[in-house]
Amino acid sequence: MTFNDIFKSSFLENVTSISLLDMGIALVLAFCLGLFIFMVYKKTFSGVMYASSFGVTLIALTMITTLVIMAVTSNVVLSLGMVGALSIVRFRTAIKEPLDIAFLFWSIAVGIVLAAGMIPLAVIGSVVIGVVLLVFANQKSHVNPYIVVIRCSDHESEQAAKTYLDQQTERCVVKSKTVQKGEVELNLEIRLKRDNTDFINALADMAGVHSAVLVSYNGDYMS
Repeated sequence: MTFNDIFKSSFLENVTSISLLDMGIALVLAFCLGLFIFMVYKKTFSGVMYASSFGVTLIALTMITTLVIMAVTSNVVLSLGMVGALSIVRFRTAIKEPLDIAFLFWSIAVGIVLAAGMIPLAVIGSVVIGVVLLVFANQKSHVNPYIVVIRCSDHESEQAAKTYLDQQTERCVVKSKTVQKGEVELNLEIRLKRDNTDFINALADMAGVHSAVLVSYNGDYMS
């Protein structure tokens, strides 16, 4: 191997391995589909606090994945190095909403499929997934769990409140009970029979009941 062979790198050859037209089409499609994913995420978000940065991340992740996969598919040696480089990356950001994981995988999958040249699969698949999420993600049901917090004066008012809730709700389960002198506090998980919360007003007006609070509950947070 001569001195010139050492500097005879394949770098310039790799420059032309992917045409500018292919790169332009792939990046434009990745941006459009990433923007579509972002809009679906915005429409279906049901968490506590909306973060626009996560939506922008979905767009960037789609485009970045497209770039990475295009580079990997054009060079076998580069693909092995890319696997080794990505294997040492660690992400510590916690995913608060389970549905966010689906959006992350959706963005990555679209980037991979686009870079592989399967444009109809990426476009049609994204449309189908988006429609499914829009139809099912935001469905509200009266059977969603609620937490009722009741403050009563004595055992008799506690039993009367519990009996009333059993009659007005589909399901009523005591989750916790705190007893102090002159006061009993109950936390009950309930399922509504219908989308009507007027019963909580009548509960608060019952004799011996100091206050009644109804809180929507999904297992992770209260709002």
